[in-house]
Amino acid sequence: MKKFTLPFMAALFLVLAAAPAILDGYNLSLLGRFLALALVTLGLVWCWGKGGVLSLGQGVFFGLGGYAIAMHLKLMGLPAGEIPDFMMWNGMSDLPAWWAPFKSPIFAVAMVFVIPGIASFIMANLLFRRRITGVYVSLITQAVALAFATLLTSQQGVTGGFNGLTNFTTLFGANYGTPEMQKTLYWVTVGFVALTFVVGILLERTYFGKTLLAIRDGENRSRYLGYDPVPYKVFAFTLAGILAGVAGALFTLHVGVISPAMVGVVPSIEMVVWAAIGGRESLMGAILGTVLINFAKDRISTALPDAWLYIMGVLFMLVVLFPPQSWKLPRLFKASKKPTFKEVHGD
Repeated sequence: MKKFTLPFMAALFLVLAAAPAILDGYNLSLLGRFLALALVTLGLVWCWGKGGVLSLGQGVFFGLGGYAIAMHLKLMGLPAGEIPDFMMWNGMSDLPAWWAPFKSPIFAVAMVFVIPGIASFIMANLLFRRRITGVYVSLITQAVALAFATLLTSQQGVTGGFNGLTNFTTLFGANYGTPEMQKTLYWVTVGFVALTFVVGILLERTYFGKTLLAIRDGENRSRYLGYDPVPYKVFAFTLAGILAGVAGALFTLHVGVISPAMVGVVPSIEMVVWAAIGGRESLMGAILGTVLINFAKDRISTALPDAWLYIMGVLFMLVVLFPPQSWKLPRLFKASKKPTFKEVHGD
C-alpha cells in the first residue's frame, strides 16, 4: 500500500465524520447509504481480490442482515399482542415462533452477524471442500441469489413478499426517522467502515493475508507445498458474508426498507462492479469506488431513468472481458506488489 494511503484515509474519515455539519439531510442520507454499501465491497476485496473467489451472491448475505434488523424494527413498532400488518393480510393470527426472538435488540443485532456468517461459512465449505473453483463458484452463488430472492417473494406471509419489510417507527427505544437519528446512524456507519478498513490494513500484513494472496496466485502449488487452501478461502468468504450482512442491516436502517429487489442477482452483480471499478485488491479503492459509482447512479437515474441499467451492463461486460487490475479507479490506489511463495514462505 502506498505510504500516503493511511494519512489520506485518516483525513478522509475525519471529513466524513464532519459531513453532517456540511451536507443537507438528503445528501447526508445518500452518503450514509453508500458508505454502508462500501462494507460489501470491502468484503469482496478479501473474497475476490485477495482470495480469487468471485461471488455473485453477496446479495444473499446482504439480505440476511437486512431482514434480521428489519424484523426487530417491525416488532418494536407494534402494540403488545399484535402482529405485523402483512401477516394479518395473509390470514395469520399468531406471530411465527422464529420471529419472536427478534423482539430483543441484542438478539437482533447478534443475528446480523451470526446468520450471514453461518450461511456463508456453510456455503464456503460446500464449495471449497469439493474443490469447486472459478466460474462454477460464480454460477452457483448467482443461482443461490436468485433462489433466495424468489423465496422471499413467495413467502409473503412471513417476509412481506415483494414489498419486503418497511414502515418502521422505533429504533432501540428512540423515534425512527428524525434528523438526530439520521446523524447517529450515519456516524455509526462511518465508524464501521473505518474499523473495517483499519482491521483490513492490519490483516493484509499478517501471515494469513500474504498466504491468501499466494494461494490465489497458485492454489495447486500451495497444495504441493503442503498448504491447505480450504481454511483460508473459507475464512475470506465468511468474512465477506459477515460484512455484507452488516452492510445490509445498516443500509436497511438508512433507507427504512428491505425487499427482495435489493438482494437478488442484479444487486449482487452491481456489488462486483463496485469492487472492480475501485480496484478489487484495494481497500481504499473499494470505499471510494462504491461511493462514487452510487452517487453517479443517483444523479444519472434522476436525469435519465432508463440509462443506468445500460451503463451497468457495459461496466459488467468490462469487468468480465478485461482484467480489473488494468483499470482501477484511480491507479494511485493500486495495491502493493503481489508476494510470491518464495517471499512469503522462504525457500
